[in-house]
Amino acid sequence: MQDFNSIAYFETGKLFSIVMREKILSFLIRQKELLQAFQVGKNVDNCQTKIKTYKFESNSLSSMNGEDASSEFNDAGIIENRHFSYPIFVPAGVKKAKSCIILMHGLNERNWDKYLCWAEYLANNTGKPVLMFPIAYHINRSPSDWSNPRIMKDLVDKRKTETGNNRSLCFANVALSERLSEDPNRFYNSGHQTVLDMTTLVRQIKSGEHPMFELGTNIDFFAYSIGAFISEIILMANPENMFKTSRLFIFCGGSIFRSMYGESRCIMDKPAYEKIFQYYCNDWLNLLSQSISKGKLESDIFLAAFNSMITPEKFRKERESFFESEKQRISGISLIKDSVMPFSGVEACMGSKLAGQCFQVMDFPYEYSHESPFPVNGRADEASLNASFLTVFQRAASFLI
Repeated sequence: MQDFNSIAYFETGKLFSIVMREKILSFLIRQKELLQAFQVGKNVDNCQTKIKTYKFESNSLSSMNGEDASSEFNDAGIIENRHFSYPIFVPAGVKKAKSCIILMHGLNERNWDKYLCWAEYLANNTGKPVLMFPIAYHINRSPSDWSNPRIMKDLVDKRKTETGNNRSLCFANVALSERLSEDPNRFYNSGHQTVLDMTTLVRQIKSGEHPMFELGTNIDFFAYSIGAFISEIILMANPENMFKTSRLFIFCGGSIFRSMYGESRCIMDKPAYEKIFQYYCNDWLNLLSQSISKGKLESDIFLAAFNSMITPEKFRKERESFFESEKQRISGISLIKDSVMPFSGVEACMGSKLAGQCFQVMDFPYEYSHESPFPVNGRADEASLNASFLTVFQRAASFLI
């Protein structure tokens, strides 16, 4: 059983929940305020929306784990991945909730920075707590060294020597790039451990063991990027029938794996992307079949769901049947200039007709990217940035309310 003693909380201003509805407050100002306030162990008084932090201990292991202890990245030795915390944005007046939104983040994230306004808006405008759960080996489930430019410099230099003219490599993506190049199974292992951990947490929430939630609490998802991929797999697998009524709102996600394009200085470099693309689209299912036939691996519900999300041709009937039967529970927004998770990948996943029914394709009137849909670099017009943010999150909140 997890330790549910709250180890920290802080509260965020009443002004935000009022002015967001009136479309007055600057997204940039609020983002800056939240970045200054968000720190585990710090309390902020005389405000409205609480953010509570709870401990979690992961006892899950992926069925595909086969770690080499001599590896530079020995996953079993990463203590941060096993003992970590997760924050919950709690709307004003809520002491114990009957519904929860789990916010799932993107690949290679090392902090919660860009998600703070997202979570706060959803909490304030749905009246439901928003739980931000980190993917295995991400955010505070990863060593702080992985996001330290000085410490990562030697690894960047080493990888440049090995891979040549690698323009997509930088300190921000070198840890993930090296890890996936060293062992592409880590992509599956990380996702598998995440869904096992989340199953444990949701079981405790629904059973009334979590101090923030009532017995039988309903679980919904707001999922971005690879977080949407994991969320779709969770809904498809539906362990212990715990997610039979869960709704899922997808932002910049929902693509079949083969249509994802992960090369990015914020995600992974080109050699790493090419390796995992080749591995999962060409080698994975064959290797899996061989392992199962030799008794080395037993298939499970998560593995079956994952396999159906790799290429459009494999398990098409099962995948499209699931999305058709659950279309009322899934909605989303894709962005025209999103090259990492393009809408064509959503169509390949769900089928063109259903994708058009469930998703809205949008564009923003400023320079943006998949990794930074609401850029805080000052290049976007503030009014356009506010309007774009509100357009996405008003729709998300309306669906999840």
